[in-house]
Amino acid sequence: MTDTILDNIHINFDSGSLWIMNIVLSLVMFGVALEISISDFKPLWSKPKSLLVGLCSQFIILPAITFLLVYIIEPLPSIALGMFMVAACPGGNISNFISYLSKANTALSVSLTAIATMLAVLMTPLNFHFYSMLYEPSSRLIQDITISPIEMIKLVFLLLGLPLLLGMYVNYKNPVLALKIAKKLKIVSLVFFIGLVFIALYNNRVIFMDYIFYVFWIVLIHNLIALSTGYSLGRIFKLPEDSVRSITIETGIQNSGLGLLLIFTFFDGLGGMALLAAFWGIWHIVSGLILAAFWKRKPVVKETLA
Repeated sequence: MTDTILDNIHINFDSGSLWIMNIVLSLVMFGVALEISISDFKPLWSKPKSLLVGLCSQFIILPAITFLLVYIIEPLPSIALGMFMVAACPGGNISNFISYLSKANTALSVSLTAIATMLAVLMTPLNFHFYSMLYEPSSRLIQDITISPIEMIKLVFLLLGLPLLLGMYVNYKNPVLALKIAKKLKIVSLVFFIGLVFIALYNNRVIFMDYIFYVFWIVLIHNLIALSTGYSLGRIFKLPEDSVRSITIETGIQNSGLGLLLIFTFFDGLGGMALLAAFWGIWHIVSGLILAAFWKRKPVVKETLA
């Protein structure tokens, strides 16, 4: 009975709020891009191992491990879809801030955010569609929903790709102005975005409270596995400590805001998906700050970027 209820619940989020959420997420991405310049990429192209490991961790290993986790714990189909969506998203827009607090390689973090965002235009829809169709329970659920991967690609480009390109262009033309705007825009838009998420949760607080304990432990395990994946991969490839920290954070801090927007746009706020992404959006900030507090106390010996 619980399966039927949660898999058929749709979170109430009106079209006006959805449009505002779209605009705010684009502004968040634009604010991040204002601090990205071509020079940020130069040290990484000469020794790209850290960059390649980070991208592999986000777009290949994490989605695959998420599928294994889903297969093992067998969550409700709508929860499984939420897990696939979060794992398919690029790194979150607070990952650069968390990397800075963690004494990580901020240049690598910024570069991973930028490149992963560009790749997400294709990789997010493709990864989500591939794994959701591969897992039979979620496949049966998604077959009842009309969804076009091409339309999803278009939306991801408008939400992430276009603001990223525009922000980098402004930085290129006037870097001083770009940095001034970025400091204010990122904070205001991020607070506004988090506020919208909390309003959505408050308006659906009965559903939220009914399933909080069921969803929370899944998010806790999934996020821990995501962080461990980035850390383990960095260690396996013997990367410098600051690069390992960056890849850990970029893999564990996912853009759940993008996931929520895709869920509200293409899945009509499907209950399990929306709750999973919303919980993730709250928890990854907490886990990221805890990790940053731990790493901030541990000095990093500077090494040449691998």
